[in-house]
Amino acid sequence: MSRTRCFLPPYLLQHLAWARPDVAARWEGTLAEDDRLRSSRLLLAGRPAPGPARTSTTAVGEPAWVVHTAGNGTDLPGAVVRAAGDPLSGDAAVDEAALGIAGSLALFDEVYGRSSYDGEGATVSLTVHYGRDYANAFWDGTQLVFGDGDGEVFDRFTKPVDVLAHELSHAVTERTAGLEYQGQSGALNESVSDVFAACLKQRLLAQTPLEADWLIGEGLFLPGVQARGLRDMANPGTAYDDPALGRDPQPAHLDDYVETTDDHGGVHLNSGIPNRAFHLAALGIGGTSWDGAGRVWYAALTGGQVGARTDFAGFAAATVAAARELGVAEHVEAAWAQVGVTAAAAGDSAGGPGLPPPAPSERSRSVRVRRGGGFAGLTSEAEVDLDGDDERAGELRGLVERIDLTGLRTGRPQPDRFVYDVELPGASARVFEQDLTEDLRRVVELVLDQ
Repeated sequence: MSRTRCFLPPYLLQHLAWARPDVAARWEGTLAEDDRLRSSRLLLAGRPAPGPARTSTTAVGEPAWVVHTAGNGTDLPGAVVRAAGDPLSGDAAVDEAALGIAGSLALFDEVYGRSSYDGEGATVSLTVHYGRDYANAFWDGTQLVFGDGDGEVFDRFTKPVDVLAHELSHAVTERTAGLEYQGQSGALNESVSDVFAACLKQRLLAQTPLEADWLIGEGLFLPGVQARGLRDMANPGTAYDDPALGRDPQPAHLDDYVETTDDHGGVHLNSGIPNRAFHLAALGIGGTSWDGAGRVWYAALTGGQVGARTDFAGFAAATVAAARELGVAEHVEAAWAQVGVTAAAAGDSAGGPGLPPPAPSERSRSVRVRRGGGFAGLTSEAEVDLDGDDERAGELRGLVERIDLTGLRTGRPQPDRFVYDVELPGASARVFEQDLTEDLRRVVELVLDQ
């Protein structure tokens, strides 16, 4: 089952580390926490199911949201800076987070009748200024967490309002359909977050689907980076083309689906396919994205037909069923057909390849680490020869003697979190960020030169 959700895809970080080795350590990731998967609340055709009365708080006197600062450390949640009802703090990241979460909660409450991410008015906890040069954002099952960017390529992750909505939407998905973060169901998990991120951005700007730019993460990149945004829902594969970033590799049609073991089966890559289907549905249905196609997608997500391992065809069928109740099924069917997906009964496979641990390297006296995942889906890797003259080799030899990869217990992948392939002399393992032991964490820091 899926767990935490972050923003940067691994293929982007991989190209950055290759193209900019002088600052590669800025993208080598930091720590994050774990979360749990929950499930489901019924919604049919955009009508909220019977349940608790809508409210913006968990209890009388408790705020709808609270923003903390980690002070560039990694202890969560950090110190409280601002809560709902408080004036501006003067801290740009804090106030951007406040604006984004207030708008996101209003979207789900006022349009879909959902009180907070859990449907019961839970206070949303946010942390900004997480880590140092941390180019990522994620939901950890307890709170939303945002880094300040690396200062070279990425700006603050609170700056684009749609990043806030993207991460909160992961929490909604966790508490409803619980789409597993792997293969097609994982790509749907990412796409659903982009869908409601786009709905929020367009709602705040009072834009129609024709007027909107359909970019996710516009403003995330610093000046000089050749990028309009991180993803383009209208034209997947066209968001950026930059020497440091490479060229946007997202496919726009099922024929170009990417089979890979990176990034949990390419969840940030292949989300371009359902993203474009939503864009086309929004154009066909008309009106506004949040009250038209967005209502259909929310009904599908929460209506009971979508489960943890639903694939593209199964999700398409759920959206068509929801659209039929609203009299717009032909537009939704046509949208999915244009991206090569035929609506069918929900499949019981997440789709895409699994995530086997790497085979031990022939290099018996080296330590190799490969990191993927994250909001941008980028990947980076490095290796240290234990018998060479690298100044890190001595400490690594001591760590290797203590680590037993065969006895390591790992959980499940968490959306938008990092995943590490670690190769030690004679052993290898795939380790999710939240499962790193103290020794393995130090190995990662040393090898990736963090």
